Amino acid sequence: MTTEEDSRRLAELGYKQELARTWSGFSNFAISFSIISILAGCFTTFGQAWNYGGPIAISWGWPLISAFILIIGFCMSELVSAYPTAGGIYWWAATLGKPIHGWFTGWLNLIGLIAVTASVDYGCATFLNTTLKLVTDGAWEATLSQAFLLFVIILAAHALINIYSHRLISLLQNVSVWWHVAGAAIVVGILIFAPDHHQSLGFVFGGTNNNSGFGSGSDGLSFWFYVLPLGFLLTQYTITGFDACAHVSEETQGAARTAARGLWQSIFYSAIGGWILLLSFLFAATNVDEINKQGGFVGAIFETALSAPLATAVFAISTIGQFFCGMSCVTSMSRMTYAFSRDRGVPGWRLWSKVDRNRTPVNAIIGGCVVAALITLPALYAPPGLTTPVAFLAVVSIAVVGLYLAFLIPIWLRLRAGDAFKPGPWTLGRKHKVLCWIACVEIVVVSIYFIMPISPAGVPGNKAFDWTSVNYAPIAVGVVLVGIALWWTLSAKRWFTGPRRTVDEVPIS
Repeated sequence: MTTEEDSRRLAELGYKQELARTWSGFSNFAISFSIISILAGCFTTFGQAWNYGGPIAISWGWPLISAFILIIGFCMSELVSAYPTAGGIYWWAATLGKPIHGWFTGWLNLIGLIAVTASVDYGCATFLNTTLKLVTDGAWEATLSQAFLLFVIILAAHALINIYSHRLISLLQNVSVWWHVAGAAIVVGILIFAPDHHQSLGFVFGGTNNNSGFGSGSDGLSFWFYVLPLGFLLTQYTITGFDACAHVSEETQGAARTAARGLWQSIFYSAIGGWILLLSFLFAATNVDEINKQGGFVGAIFETALSAPLATAVFAISTIGQFFCGMSCVTSMSRMTYAFSRDRGVPGWRLWSKVDRNRTPVNAIIGGCVVAALITLPALYAPPGLTTPVAFLAVVSIAVVGLYLAFLIPIWLRLRAGDAFKPGPWTLGRKHKVLCWIACVEIVVVSIYFIMPISPAGVPGNKAFDWTSVNYAPIAVGVVLVGIALWWTLSAKRWFTGPRRTVDEVPIS
């Protein structure tokens, strides 16, 4: 498909070509692959799976949950093929349903993208914090305040790159893919050959762990039906953000085919690479006591199994990969902000939908990054005895719940549309019914689990209750849902009509 044909299809959907269509199909795949980033999620949320389930939450949980996520990806690939617009899932929901569906989807997606940007950049700052401590031999203390300072610097750097290096972004996405592939391979190689000994197959594929504080050990229903599923947050969080393929579809050549292919392939290849990487972590996790002492922090594996120089190298590889990931998150988040504002769904929409002379949504980039910094402020504090702020896991939960609920709405509407849906060149055919049902059920179950308390001290009424231990994801998501529902009822339903045409007519070729 030529650029002219892409612009014509976009015009048929109601929009003129404002963003520069310079991205190749590989670049489209690359942004989602970079946002999924096995060098980010596999490292930063490893402790969640270690503490909530142990090795089995990783060795068995990763491929199981990855399969469900791939099904979600297939459903979304069909939708992006039919509707390749920057609004992505918001646009699909509004078109397949009513303006109210687009309204809720847009806000959930926007909140999820801002939260995932915040969580990735904070994770990057955490690893940079540790790397600096290793490099300076402890002169850099790696405190929470220093981690937050690095977080703000990284977030600002990503904003500046997206604003002033527009032409380089797609190139950097391509570089990011190869960094993730080569970097992950190097880390796996180090963890295979450098340690003196490794864990057994029985430990990796049968070991359990429960550091959650809930229940007693790894027996009983509470472990299998509450603690272990919370460990699946590792997979569900890592393999997310793949809707970026849709958000940059207006900048992608042949988007009806390439964006659809890029979306599901980014999930598939990340699932395989991530599993291999995580298994290498588990085989190298020989000092279980020290890992537990550090709260499941993956760095404890490297520090106990490797020499100081090799451990530093692993931290550096991951940190750079996370930096690429955060850069891609800002790109995706800003395009969604731009598109939703273009349809007047965001207050001050004229400001956020404006593009500069380089056809870059500068204001959307700045605004999203500022909000990402604000929602991460609680990470300046951590409960006694914990090295990772509960706020970080809360922001992760907000990202997962916000994004996946936003995915749920258009998938459900596509299921409801049945044969009335007009597919693009990439379609599921008759298989769409069973796949959409599976996707919807998985998203509902996951969303319930990830708003639950992740520590007994975070349960209201518990004698050890501490506000710094509260998973504020349900509070944040609940307040937002109530807020946007009231906003819709009291005002928006009278003026928000969903996608607005920015072209008077479809150009005739």
